[in-house]
Amino acid sequence: MKLLYVVFLTFMTFVSPLFLWALTALAIPIVIHLFNFRKYQKVYFTNVRFLKELQIESKSKSRLKEILVLLLRCLTIICLVLAFSQPFIPTDSNITNSGTQKIISIYIDNSFSMQSVNKQGPIFELAKQHAKDLIKASNNATKFHIVTNDFEGKHQRYVYKEDALNLVDELKISPSVRSASEVLSRQTDFINDTKLNSKKIYLFTDAQRSTFNLSECTPDTSISVTIIALKANLERNIYIDTCWFETPLQQKGFNQKLHAKIVNVGNSIISTSSAKLILNNRQIGISSFSLNPNSQAELDFAFECKESGFNFGSIKIDDYPVNFDDELFFAFNSHLDISVCLINGIGQEQNNALSALFKNDSLFKFYDLTESSIDYNIFKSADVLILNQLSNFSSGLSAELIRFTKRGGSLVIIPSAKAPLNTYNPVLLSLDLPGLQNFDSVPIKTDKIEIESEFYRSVFEKLDEQLNMPLVNKHFVYTKDKYTNYEVLLHLQNGEAFFGRSKLNNSFVYLFSSPLQETCTNFSKHALFVPTFYQIAFNSLSNGPLFYPVSTNEIIQLKSDVIKNDQPPHIVKLDKTVDVIPEIRNTETNTNLFTQLQLTIPGFYELLISETKLVPLAFNYSRIESDLLCYSDEELSQIIDAKAWKSVHLIDTNQSYSTDILSAGNDGIKLWKLFIILALLFLALEVTLLRLLK
Repeated sequence: MKLLYVVFLTFMTFVSPLFLWALTALAIPIVIHLFNFRKYQKVYFTNVRFLKELQIESKSKSRLKEILVLLLRCLTIICLVLAFSQPFIPTDSNITNSGTQKIISIYIDNSFSMQSVNKQGPIFELAKQHAKDLIKASNNATKFHIVTNDFEGKHQRYVYKEDALNLVDELKISPSVRSASEVLSRQTDFINDTKLNSKKIYLFTDAQRSTFNLSECTPDTSISVTIIALKANLERNIYIDTCWFETPLQQKGFNQKLHAKIVNVGNSIISTSSAKLILNNRQIGISSFSLNPNSQAELDFAFECKESGFNFGSIKIDDYPVNFDDELFFAFNSHLDISVCLINGIGQEQNNALSALFKNDSLFKFYDLTESSIDYNIFKSADVLILNQLSNFSSGLSAELIRFTKRGGSLVIIPSAKAPLNTYNPVLLSLDLPGLQNFDSVPIKTDKIEIESEFYRSVFEKLDEQLNMPLVNKHFVYTKDKYTNYEVLLHLQNGEAFFGRSKLNNSFVYLFSSPLQETCTNFSKHALFVPTFYQIAFNSLSNGPLFYPVSTNEIIQLKSDVIKNDQPPHIVKLDKTVDVIPEIRNTETNTNLFTQLQLTIPGFYELLISETKLVPLAFNYSRIESDLLCYSDEELSQIIDAKAWKSVHLIDTNQSYSTDILSAGNDGIKLWKLFIILALLFLALEVTLLRLLK
């Protein structure tokens, strides 16, 4: 018995030791027992000597009864206090004493969705508290590994109890987003570096459907994984998902149409709400919307771009309490400088219709070259490359054309009437264009414009049926091979193609079936000529995304000739509070800048080299967390059962699970039920004693 007593007191651990202060309540029955505050009234008898023996006997029995009742009451209070302190005996105590350590890796989801609340408060704070309780309940020899969505370097080390508690206290909500598979892989890889056998992983998360991809995880069967899914009361949110311009051309003085997508994730109807468009610190538009449950709407904002150069705008809505996704920042450059390179074949006039179209327009930076003097360095900065009736294709030119399509832009091929098909066709086929065969000299008109195509869609408000179409006197007939990627934009009356395009790599490649000289066609003097080549130029623009997400390693793609000196580029916030230097990687076709998770604050930025402004940038919080729908405990259990994972456990959050979380981390024998039973037993003995010993 003595050995049992020593073992019990030595190795019993309390989940909530603060409850032991309630043992001070033992003073209450003791004080009542020691001080009897009842006032007795003396009654005088003539002779009490015959009652003396009876009095002594009754007084002894009463004293014994009072002592037993006091003892039972004290034991009842002690057992109740111990039960609420949640005692347990760790089964690994012998391991601790022998110097062997246990490793616990704790992941605390600190994404935006953890700002949601339940009846106990913000679930992020609840997760931190449970993690701290787990750490406190563990023995002093346990090593801890703390993980959050930030994957910070300071968390990539083992710490003991006190340092682990401090790390958890320091945790804050972050815009970083990680999937469950990423987190579990990071935890597993880290704790597997040790040779210790006792390894455990805990995941404190809201199990959001958009990120908690449990079914895609591959847990290590030698590591115990416990999931604690914290549930919030709110699963409703309205957010701005994305925005985009209807056309690729944003220029000062032009009317623009901006589209935005608003999403309602929730079961409530949004009858009336509005979104504001702010551009360069001025509100220039507002759009009303209504949304059914779990639906989305597309809003349109029409405005005139009044400023040349960098423009910074945002779309705002009002939604509570989740508001990190209620404003979407975007940026664009309205000062366009489209680089056009025209290469004329041998014998072609340099002052032709194409050069007249581009060289006198300030919108274009025009290069006029000849087939005999091609400067391939211009290809690196060109947006549009026009090959006008070349007599031949050299192997060097063919390779440069493929390289050009990888950089992006528009490539236009206008064949020569004397084109050598044996050199033309291999190049055309390599560019995913149809080959040429015989040269047809029968005059014919163009018959049909593909106005439903994205290419011509914004050119015509209404097409006149009486429109006089271009005349074609001579044209090449395409080979009969199937060219599924070639989109015919202008048809001839006999069903053959006059003009069309293919998408290759990052570029559009356009092909005319006729030389654009007056003896072959009057297209260069027709009304379609200017809008067709303007559309070719506008579709060459690769302005980049209107915005990027923060806290990611985003790639900002630039032309390879943009960074020409040794000065590193800087990404600077407009208010100068953030200044980072991205990583630079040069490829064959582009210069890529990697943000390397350095940008964590949404807003407006500029890409600078020295004092030269290169690109306007906007960064937003990721919308992955905007859908607050989470997995239920039943769904998580079904995934675990379907995968037959024996090492993965789920703590039921529908019950009072604080005790389960803490005791599970210690592999202990829970004693609180035993003390509840003992308290009831002592209470029953007291009642029995009071009834029998009257």
